[in-house]
Amino acid sequence: MSASAESAGAGAGDGERLKVLVKEKIGDSGVELLRGHFDVDLGVDWTDEELNERIGAYHGIVIRSATKMNAELIERAVNLRAIGRAGVGVDNVDVDAATKRGIVVANAPESNVVTAAEHTMALLLALARNIPQAYQSLTSGKWERSKFSGVELYEKTLGILGFGRIGQLVAQRARGFGMRVLAFDPFVSAERYRELGVEKADSADELYAQADFITVHLPKTPETEGWLNAEAFAKMRDGVRVLNVARGGLLDDDALKDALDSGKVAGAALDVFPSEPITDYPLFSGYPNVVVTPHLGASTAEATDRAGYQSAEQVLAALTGGVVSTAVNIPAIGAEDMEVLGPFLPLATQLGRLAMELAEGSSVERIEAAFLGRIADFDTRLLGLAVIVGALQGRTEEQVNLVNAPTMAQQRGIVLEEKAVSEAQDFNELIRVTVIAGKQKIAVAGTGIGPNQVPHLVEVQGRRLTIELAPYVTVFRYADLPGMIGRVGTIFGAHGINISSAAVGHAPDGEAAGEDQRLAAMVVTTDAAVPDEVVAEIVSSQGFVNGWTVVLGDS
Repeated sequence: MSASAESAGAGAGDGERLKVLVKEKIGDSGVELLRGHFDVDLGVDWTDEELNERIGAYHGIVIRSATKMNAELIERAVNLRAIGRAGVGVDNVDVDAATKRGIVVANAPESNVVTAAEHTMALLLALARNIPQAYQSLTSGKWERSKFSGVELYEKTLGILGFGRIGQLVAQRARGFGMRVLAFDPFVSAERYRELGVEKADSADELYAQADFITVHLPKTPETEGWLNAEAFAKMRDGVRVLNVARGGLLDDDALKDALDSGKVAGAALDVFPSEPITDYPLFSGYPNVVVTPHLGASTAEATDRAGYQSAEQVLAALTGGVVSTAVNIPAIGAEDMEVLGPFLPLATQLGRLAMELAEGSSVERIEAAFLGRIADFDTRLLGLAVIVGALQGRTEEQVNLVNAPTMAQQRGIVLEEKAVSEAQDFNELIRVTVIAGKQKIAVAGTGIGPNQVPHLVEVQGRRLTIELAPYVTVFRYADLPGMIGRVGTIFGAHGINISSAAVGHAPDGEAAGEDQRLAAMVVTTDAAVPDEVVAEIVSSQGFVNGWTVVLGDS
């Protein structure tokens, strides 16, 4: 699936070349590519006022992080058809406003992965061989060979937390140094681990227990913030060395300081920090075993040039009717199909996320998406993409969207299988998502109800029920005994958690949970997130088998 401009000549008169503004400095190769097709202006020195006044003349714009493409500026850009962001993030672009105007927004998500992986290796070597400390000592007039004796990487174990594109590149390079590589990422298939010659850790704790070096490459989400905390450090081997070249906030600063003070952690290398720019940080002085750099992970001439060229390629494609492979907003789809399928996009995303959460951190190999009933008569590929988006949300270094979802899944060895069936028992339309993880098959199904097709969950692991999906969902499997629903309500109430709605599905096949007992499924929606410890308290009580709390968000 791809996005493209509806008309390459929109906003330009017959015979006129389209105009593109390069607002921030990019590599010459990107500028020359654009000049081969369009009239290009360089606005690197323009003030915000100049940009506001002149933006209406341009059909495409290339920016980096400094230019804020907010809704007001986009409204002034009456001819704009494409925004190219030379870099990964698009936080400085109002994507919703651009989408409403039919403007393609594209970034360069692969531009810095090699650079980030190489910087990780640079810090890994610097940390192992005390290079910055030795340099500082020698240039200050000292010769201290014995003081800066280091350790070899050869045959040491590197633990990688987060095995996406960057983590995989780090693994390949580390194996070149003869390291044993162990990675933890439950959302990467076992086959992908085997292809790269990397051992798969079944849990973060397993990785902590074995790794001599640990590098974190997780996305920054509420779930991963402070991932490396005091509890995690306590589970690591004595003398471990830790690196963060991913996102600030993934390490608990106070916990890392304590671990360094106690000697539990022998050294740390940090390229990112909780807030940036930063010059006053607890580990900047008094810690000779800490190596720091000012967020240089993506800072190479090649990465800058690559980002500029890739964003220029996307603007060129958007303005000439080509394939925009890195668009971050919804790809083009026929109006007739969108009228029918549009309301089901949030449902498909939510089902993908819910099914993946219920997989309990297993190594996912395949996702099956079945579209049944009236929606099967339309082009359902967009819904399939939405399923992948939901499944991978918060689990990748880069933001996953409807365009890059297939690539993200492929990089993780996850196969998407889709099927369309024109009939859906009991429903006009039904979406069923099944996640295959090892020997597990986790299935959920949903439909839209009412004139606005409000997303409802109607099946969990073969248990039929009906409940409107909400941002906060908790699922339990338990022995079908009296009083179980009341127990959940009582414990939720004791913790001040308000239940919005609840539904129960019974096992039609008589699945046994014990003598004369059957497992049932209970789905509860609340007006706030349910803490993991509350779910654990309920699951630990008699009759409950397992439970999950899932934040679905609005879509």
